[in-house]
Amino acid sequence: MPSFRELLKDAKSRITEIDTATAEERIAAGGPLLLDVRESDEHGEGALFGAIHIPRGHLESQVEGRITDHEADVIVYCAGGTRSAFAADTMQQLGYTNVVSMDGGFGRWKDEGRDWAAPRRLNQEQRSRYQRHILLPEVGEEGQQKLLDSRVLLLGAGGLGSPAAMYLAAAGVGTLGIIDMDTVDASNLQRQILHNTDRVGDRKVDSAKKTLQLLNPDVEVVTYDTRLGADNILEILDGWDIVVDGADNFPSRYVLNDASVKLGVPVVHGSIFRFEGQVSVFDPKNGPTYRDYIPTPPPPELAPSCAEAGVLGVLPGIVGTIQAVEAIKCLLGLGDSLSGRILAFDSLEMTFREFRLRPDPDNDVTWANRDRIEIVELQGLCMPHALHPAPG
Repeated sequence: MPSFRELLKDAKSRITEIDTATAEERIAAGGPLLLDVRESDEHGEGALFGAIHIPRGHLESQVEGRITDHEADVIVYCAGGTRSAFAADTMQQLGYTNVVSMDGGFGRWKDEGRDWAAPRRLNQEQRSRYQRHILLPEVGEEGQQKLLDSRVLLLGAGGLGSPAAMYLAAAGVGTLGIIDMDTVDASNLQRQILHNTDRVGDRKVDSAKKTLQLLNPDVEVVTYDTRLGADNILEILDGWDIVVDGADNFPSRYVLNDASVKLGVPVVHGSIFRFEGQVSVFDPKNGPTYRDYIPTPPPPELAPSCAEAGVLGVLPGIVGTIQAVEAIKCLLGLGDSLSGRILAFDSLEMTFREFRLRPDPDNDVTWANRDRIEIVELQGLCMPHALHPAPG
């Protein structure tokens, strides 16, 4: 049987090692991913900035969920260079082609006075609350911290906004903004689960804030008891990571689209009608937007509201929950988003259908034209003039 030294020598013969100075140069140049394979208590005492943490004992089961690109440039480190050598060898066996081990590890890096930081840690109450997230390799404590640092704005505290807000709050999204200028009505309670009978007549944003803060005290709720329009949308949207669109009218959707494109803020769109719903992600920097989907608004008789046409009370719960899933995926960079896709749900047939969405070449309201976009109200059935003339 080979000894430990022989196993280590054999592993090192198959990998590439770099010293700490070379690692620092490559990090400064940008590009490589850093993988810390020490134990959690070691990582908690200090780590390289931006390092992904996977303890060596969990590497084989977790690394492909955390580093999906097998051609990514990866620098692996541990305390002294031993575990990272074995980890680099294992990753090569898993098909990773650009992995190196940092000789001397974090101990030498720290002793030489190079930059490092003590990672933020969840407190014990947070670790208990978010335990099921932490167990997911794709999320972990690092991902949960990212959620706690995230800011999501919800347009509407109604049928779609209610389930989306509740699940985003439960997931630990640190700051939720809610825009709504309505009051709670008894007819809302069939589907708007943020509210209850005792709050009929209250402002919806106030009712929503009470519910969400009772659900998760980690979450800061910012309320906007106002009509969203061309005069305030840029100020309101500024600083948010993503918008969850639960609007029930076309003027709000077009104003939101143009502002989100101008600011580069992704929008998770949801819409419902009677027994059917649709969800998509409009990412102005990387894919089609609402104007690519519906270039011109339909006449009112072809787009009745829920108050006119009715809606199955459970339906917005399904659609709003999918919106929450898409928002979390976008915040954490997980999976394939619905950008470029429309997901349609029919509750009577219990079917999901997917439609591809491509950018409209005639649509001028784009990220490339963002400096020329003017935010104006939708008047009647006429499309607003959304662009300034190109500068001469």
